[in-house]
Amino acid sequence: MSLAAEDVERFEAARRRLAAIAYRMLGSAAEAEDVVQETYLRWQAADPERIEVPEAWLTKVLTNLCLNQLTSARARRETYVGQWLPEPLLAGDPMLGPADTAEQRESVSFAVLTLMERLSPNERAVYVLREAFDYPHREIAGVLDISEAASQQIFHRAKQHVAEGRARTEVDAAAARRIVEEFLAAAANGRTEPLVKLLTADAVSIGDGGGKVPARAKAFEGAVAVAKFLWGLFRPGAGKRAAVGGSPEVYATTANGDPAAVAVLNGSVVGIMCLQVTEDGIAAVRNQVNPDKLERATATWAAEDHGKPLYTVF
Repeated sequence: MSLAAEDVERFEAARRRLAAIAYRMLGSAAEAEDVVQETYLRWQAADPERIEVPEAWLTKVLTNLCLNQLTSARARRETYVGQWLPEPLLAGDPMLGPADTAEQRESVSFAVLTLMERLSPNERAVYVLREAFDYPHREIAGVLDISEAASQQIFHRAKQHVAEGRARTEVDAAAARRIVEEFLAAAANGRTEPLVKLLTADAVSIGDGGGKVPARAKAFEGAVAVAKFLWGLFRPGAGKRAAVGGSPEVYATTANGDPAAVAVLNGSVVGIMCLQVTEDGIAAVRNQVNPDKLERATATWAAEDHGKPLYTVF
């Protein structure tokens, strides 16, 4: 069935919101785009004139597609090579969605997206719709075909799980740049002590290579272990240059609202290092180097001028 122009416009007006919901639920921009497109196909096959509240209908269809995707994703991640991390989104990406409140900004942080892997599909759906998009429990209940009381209970449980992680400290763009600059200077210092001072005692470093780029399967734990790893990572070496095909340039930016170091080689983003900053220091360093999860970041990066790099690796 072909849609009338006004029905196409109605869907396009909702596209960004739908994509932002799907990204938060799935932790993958590519998968989010797929379910948004499938939602459009369902909208196209339906009769929009018989749908009383299009926004609610679209949200329900998208959410259920995400729930199905999460169920199959759990099975896929059992065979995933190494650590699984979300796909990072660079500053300015519309898929980051609303950022007017602290709750909205927190809900898309790399730390929370990682923690949401602990939640059941229904918990993720309720948490995202309520925390990030301020849906009332009555509407969430209608989306998930549960009672309003059940929605409230699920939300409470989901918030408890997410709150188990160390609270991050919000920083603006200028502060984020200073943090990344200080972090890179310490990493390139040649000694581990400056890095240890920036890290919390229980800091962790996790990398996701997806089996396509070398990344340690087990996280580094503790400030000293993380500092030694990072010092080795930034230490120059001809072998490293040969392995990656050159010397990546590193820039400071934000990803998912967190300070981030972006490594760029020949115009392509080859790595994003997200720093989880707390009152006590940097508590987590999450490295996304899986090329499948950097395609959107490369497109976002290419659309803007970022000036000179802070550092050249290797």
